[in-house]
This record gives sequence, C-alpha cells and structure tokens, in this order.
Amino acid sequence: MGVLKTDQNIYSRTYVEEIRERVSPIIQNVIEPNAEAIDREGKFPRENLLALAKEGWNSVTVPEKWGGLDLGYLGFSIVSEEIGKVDASTGLVYAMHVGATQVIVLYGNDDQKERWLLPVREGAIGTFSTSEKATRGHVWFNLSQAKRDGKDYIINAEKSFTTSGGYADFYILQTRTPDSEDPSDFSYFIVDGHNEGITAKPWKALGVRGNHSGPITFSNVKVSHRDLVGREGLGKEIMEEGGNPIYLLGIASVWLGVAQGALKAAVDHVTKTVNKGFDNSLADHQVIRQKLAEVKIQITALKAWQLDLARHFDEFLAEGKPLSLLGSEVVEFKIHTSETADFAARVAMDVAGGYGYSEGIFERLYRDARAGIPMAPSNNIGRDQIGKILVGLPLNLWNEGK
Repeated sequence: MGVLKTDQNIYSRTYVEEIRERVSPIIQNVIEPNAEAIDREGKFPRENLLALAKEGWNSVTVPEKWGGLDLGYLGFSIVSEEIGKVDASTGLVYAMHVGATQVIVLYGNDDQKERWLLPVREGAIGTFSTSEKATRGHVWFNLSQAKRDGKDYIINAEKSFTTSGGYADFYILQTRTPDSEDPSDFSYFIVDGHNEGITAKPWKALGVRGNHSGPITFSNVKVSHRDLVGREGLGKEIMEEGGNPIYLLGIASVWLGVAQGALKAAVDHVTKTVNKGFDNSLADHQVIRQKLAEVKIQITALKAWQLDLARHFDEFLAEGKPLSLLGSEVVEFKIHTSETADFAARVAMDVAGGYGYSEGIFERLYRDARAGIPMAPSNNIGRDQIGKILVGLPLNLWNEGK
C-alpha cells in the first residue's frame, strides 16, 4: 500500500475521509464478515490482523524507515474507529497493538525498531501487559519485579487483562525495576511472545470475546538486555511523558466506532421493519426517531473532539511536548466514548424490541459495549483522577489511602 500523500490540511474532512476510504475494503470484505464467528467461537481475529498488516495499517504510526505508513495519531484514531464500527474485538486488539508499537517508536533504539517493528508489516502482533490482579484497576502499580541474570533479566509476573494474551508476538511488559524498593521505579521490557514460560488462561467474557484479555503468567521468562526499553527505571518517565495517550486515543476511538455501529444497525432495522397491520414502519414513530437522534447528536460531538485530540497529539509529538499534557483530556474522551457506545447499544436494543433481545447483532453490540466502562482506566478511576486534578489534589498514584 502506498503512503497517503497530500498537500491539503491533513485534519480536513476530505483527508480524513480519504483514510476511511483506503481502509474500507478490508473492513467490508474481511473484518465485518468475520465478526459473528469471532464472537460466537471466541476466535482470536488473526485473519483480520493479517489483512490489515498486508496493507500497512498495523504500522499506521510507524515511520516509513521502519516499514510504516507514518499517519500519526490521526490515522490511528480513524482506523480504530472504522474497525470498531463492525467488530469491537478486532478494534481493541488493533488499538493495543498500535499502542505497543508506538512505545518502541518513541522510546526504542534502532536495534529494537529493526527487530520488532519491521516484522509488524509481515503480521507480527504486539500488545501491553501491565495490570496485575493484586493492584486491580491501578494499572500503573506493579508488585512483580524483574530480577537480574548477568546482563539480562528474569521476569516472574502474574498479569491480568492482557489483550491478545497467548497470541501476541511481543509484549510491552511493565514491572518493577530490579533491586528497587520504590514502587514508582518501574521499567518496560519487550518480551518475545514465543518464549517458554508464558501461559495465558482462557478468555471467557460477556462480550469482546475475540480479544482474549485474560490473565497471563510469565514464569522465569528470560529477557535480553537488548530488550529493555530505554534504560532501567524509565517506566515512570514514559508514563509521565507519554501517559495514557500512547494507546488510549485508539481505544476510545474503537468505542466511538461501536456507537456508530449500533446506530447503523438500529436505523437499518427501524426503516425496514414494517407493521403490515397498520402499514407503517418503526421509523414512523416519533419516539423512536427521537431516541436515534440523541445517539447521533452525541456521536457527532465526539467525532469533532476526536479529530481535535488527534491533531494535538501529532502537534505535541512534532514539537517535543510531553503527551501527558493531554492525559486528563484523553481519559475524559475515553469515558465519554465508552458511555456513548453503551448508550447507543441500549437504544438500539430498545428500538428493536423483542428482536433486539434475541441473539444477533443487537445483543452482541450490547455485550461488547459494556466492556468499555471497566476497561482501564476504568471510568470510576478515571473520574476520580479527573476530579482530583480539577480541585488541585495530588493523584497519590503509589500511596493512595496512606
């Protein structure tokens, strides 16, 4: 696939639509037809990801030098949204993959970029492995700790909710720095997903059944010093400089896509469903039109916010500003998009009546949409952090309650 080239404003609607049109054939011909089976069978969406990789979309933020499209956060957000319209499972796997590659883009050295980013064009999949059951939704707080093995490292960690667990070719794993007693002193390692000692438990969930975000254990997994990201203890700096925007704009954009998928399914249903006794459709009822209109209004507002955030991310990167300056806003955006997806799915099920309650597109969308609310950062934790910032209280990320 050729890299998109244009002399126009890359944040214009025309340019954004060009990105949508370029990825549309994969969405329509591969991802959408696979969505039902992925949900029903809990299949990992490997076929979808390979199709995206073939056209370069798995390297959407990666510079051309390393085989990427170099479309920045704008491209990332739009493609994530388009995938989310038809399959949330694939969208979440995609967003976490691009986020993981972006860590290497921003903080990896040339050796790491050559070894880990170039294979992405051939279909290699990455993901994050950060959260731990012991510290719940506080995903930045790890109790696991790497150990030294000469110049290399040994990882023992029980991770929870690792998207693509057991299927990823590499993990951006977060754990405490060796020998440190400071919980805020943590490091990132690139862990080969094919190493011995990695065990993923089956993923059984209400929705997003194909993203395999189950528990995963790393038992005596050896990691070369070549795959330490940056230096020991860089984790906090990466979090403070990169913050949630490394992946969260993509995750939020998936939920924006889910909301649009629900609205489309609802509109298709109410316009085509006819009561032959009264010779009218469901769309002839004002109450139904009003419900659908409310969903549309929320989506339109979020799409404008999405593009504004993407523009700021790309500008901040170009200017060398820390993305953490946008950290609070992107959490707000994630909260709003996930709750709009949930609202849209509930409205869709509502207007579809009994048909919406039976197995099919409406109940699948309803189950999938629920996942956005607890997904890290959960909306409860996100609101608490936003509130603390608003009133000038410290976040106390590693000493909460003390």
